[in-house]
Amino acid sequence: MDKCNDIIAHIRMEERYQGLSLVFDKHAELKSEICSVIDEVKAETGQTPFIFEKISNDRADLHAIYIEFRDDIHREGGEFLTKVLQKLNIDKCEKDT
Repeated sequence: MDKCNDIIAHIRMEERYQGLSLVFDKHAELKSEICSVIDEVKAETGQTPFIFEKISNDRADLHAIYIEFRDDIHREGGEFLTKVLQKLNIDKCEKDT
């Protein structure tokens, strides 16, 4: 089942940086699912990206979990981000942010 309507994915790539935000709009069950998938991919890949969440009680667009690879010289973070998107059944990202 495609989750693109429930979880909005935004990807950002720059020199030596890759980031993915997953916006879930105040849905605790989606947040839990995202966190579980991230933990699963961390265990599979051995990678440990910088992960943080931004939660706002006033704005739905600020209910998100962010995954970032900083100083990623060899672009190894792409595999991690791809696996997260695949496991969450997200087949497209909205736009670069």
